[in-house]
Amino acid sequence: MGNFTKWLGAGLGFTFGGPIGAAIGFAIGSFLDGFSEDEFKQEQIDYKRKKKPRNRKDTVNTQSGDFEMSLLVLASIVIKSDGKVDQRELGFVRSQFLSMYGKQRANNAFKLFKGIVKKQISARQVCIQIRENMSHASRLQLIHFLFGIAKADEFVVEAEVEEIKKIAGYLYINQNDFESIKAMFYDASGNAYKILEIEKTVSDDEVKRAYRKMVKKYHPDKLRDLGEEHLKGAKAKFQSIQDAYEKIKNERGM
Repeated sequence: MGNFTKWLGAGLGFTFGGPIGAAIGFAIGSFLDGFSEDEFKQEQIDYKRKKKPRNRKDTVNTQSGDFEMSLLVLASIVIKSDGKVDQRELGFVRSQFLSMYGKQRANNAFKLFKGIVKKQISARQVCIQIRENMSHASRLQLIHFLFGIAKADEFVVEAEVEEIKKIAGYLYINQNDFESIKAMFYDASGNAYKILEIEKTVSDDEVKRAYRKMVKKYHPDKLRDLGEEHLKGAKAKFQSIQDAYEKIKNERGM
């Protein structure tokens, strides 16, 4: 691919175009030394020439770089939702990228992120682009990451929760899935049941069935196409399922 994707260190596909591509182009043109918006537009043109039309029956496989760019853009929206950009939240984004991508790629991504944060972006338009090109499992992982950002300053304000909820809706993630992921970031009574998407009144057999269903839904293997760098977050989400089930079993003496 071209100079920008070599600099980033990840392949890009669908995020070259649409509102995500526009946000990237803005950041490049305004905030990244050594790159111009015209050069990025030429890379977009080159990509479109090489791109093969996707059959509607084709399985959606998200490239690592596309997931990364989607994270950057959605994270910029959530971080600004409470009216300020908190340094602890910025630090969380940077630390997550360091753990996932290594120093060089993380530094490049964070430079890009600081440019994207300065642009007003339509969450709805971005989410339409993402849901048309990304699997349900990958979209769930995006929401998990966004809650991690919101919790980074140790206090999740209602504006951040509402912004993530709005994003989840745009991504066609249902209320139960949203509440399940949200509960993974709170230590409150009954959250183990919320994580498994069940009520406290269900039978032991229903608890077991719910656990098996959630294991299938959140198994890290569903995100193998994103690359090893994104499996850490998937495993953390999966561990929350395991922990919730163990807590319920201990409470019930199962």
